[in-house]
Amino acid sequence: MAYRIGNEIDNIVDLIMQDYALDRDVDEMDIYNMPDRDAVVDIVNKMLRIVYPGYYREHSYRSYSPKRQLTVLIEDVMFNLEKQIALALHHDKKFDQKTEEELGEIAQDMAVRFFRQVPRIRELLNTDLQATFDGDPAADSKEDIVLSYPGLLAITINRIAHELYMLEVPLIPRMMTEYAHSVTGIDIHPKATIGRYFCIDHGTGIVVGSTSEIGEHVKLYQGVTIGALSTKLGHKLHGTKRHPTLEDHVTVYSGASILGGETVIGHGAVIGGNAFITSSVGPGTRVSVKNQELEYRGGDKAILSKDLPQDDAWFYTI
Repeated sequence: MAYRIGNEIDNIVDLIMQDYALDRDVDEMDIYNMPDRDAVVDIVNKMLRIVYPGYYREHSYRSYSPKRQLTVLIEDVMFNLEKQIALALHHDKKFDQKTEEELGEIAQDMAVRFFRQVPRIRELLNTDLQATFDGDPAADSKEDIVLSYPGLLAITINRIAHELYMLEVPLIPRMMTEYAHSVTGIDIHPKATIGRYFCIDHGTGIVVGSTSEIGEHVKLYQGVTIGALSTKLGHKLHGTKRHPTLEDHVTVYSGASILGGETVIGHGAVIGGNAFITSSVGPGTRVSVKNQELEYRGGDKAILSKDLPQDDAWFYTI
């Protein structure tokens, strides 16, 4: 039996190798010039230690000096980031004529320019942390938010990835945000522009498309989609503004969908749960879905939803 299985394995390997030779899009074999997903995830996790010192840290220390620890950590991350960027540059046609040495120099420059933005990233994250704390009565402390809230984790990774995207680093920013998506259930494209004091409450199921523009002091609840109105033309739409603009101080409650590149949600607007928005909403507007009439049976008499208190009930969320 073992001998027959061995023969079958040889036959199967030959069969699949012949299939590889058909040169389909899924047959990329240049494994030496492909960014390593595990290495990119490692970079993300080490960046968390840099932007949140004391929250994410090694259990063993090689140095008692905080400056020395940071130096070693940055050297590590920068070396690996340069390497992954250099690999990613092979997949951008505008670098086709560059030598390996030139690609290495470009990657090093990108890595250095990225690290110079770390203080600005941390300043933005501090506003996101404050917004989350101010907006969530369930938060026991800011430490609670940093260590356990998926919303802040997704925002953090997105802000890191966004800086790399703005430097025109191929592949890696999206790899980072898709890692965040896999661990938080929150999908934010690294191209999306997001202002200060951004708060994601609960977070699961949130989608923010690539050309979305989000202002300051914006709050999203779980299940919100900031998406495209139509994608029938597929990749032909690449580069066009397909996703909405949310101005400052907008709140979007759970399950709402806001779609379309021409859709603007005005300053201070509130979008109620499960609303479906495909056109612009003026500043200060409150949009709600008219409640269906519910009937509750039990106790001494039936109660209709129209008999219940209605004060702002439409926007309540968990």
